[in-house]
Amino acid sequence: MLSVVQRSRLNSLGWIIATILLGLGSRRFRSDLPWFIGEYAGDTLWAAMIYFLGAFLWNRARTVPLAAGALCFSWAVEVSQLYQAPWINAIRATRLGGLVLGFGFLWSDLLCYTAGVALAVGIDLAIHRKERARFGQV
Repeated sequence: MLSVVQRSRLNSLGWIIATILLGLGSRRFRSDLPWFIGEYAGDTLWAAMIYFLGAFLWNRARTVPLAAGALCFSWAVEVSQLYQAPWINAIRATRLGGLVLGFGFLWSDLLCYTAGVALAVGIDLAIHRKERARFGQV
């Protein structure tokens, strides 16, 4: 089940765009969402987007190393928020820099990233299970 697959880059791009739109929407409409979703959806979706970005770039990668890479990258970005030098805070002060690098370290974000990568892996596996069944490769 976790073997090498050839992922569709177009499919991965679609998931990247969908997670970005959902993540931005979760931030924009945060006050209209239930508290738990408004608080944690953005970080969860950010990590899922990192997984799909990896699937787009390395479309033949095995699922486990891809997930581990996405999780390590996400956690590294979170840990980098402990570093508060003026030059990196200037980058964080921009809209794109803030979206990518975040602002302050939170332990809960590590849990959100883990959940986001797990969600993306589940979607990825479901897509490929369906594709293999369609082509008689189950």
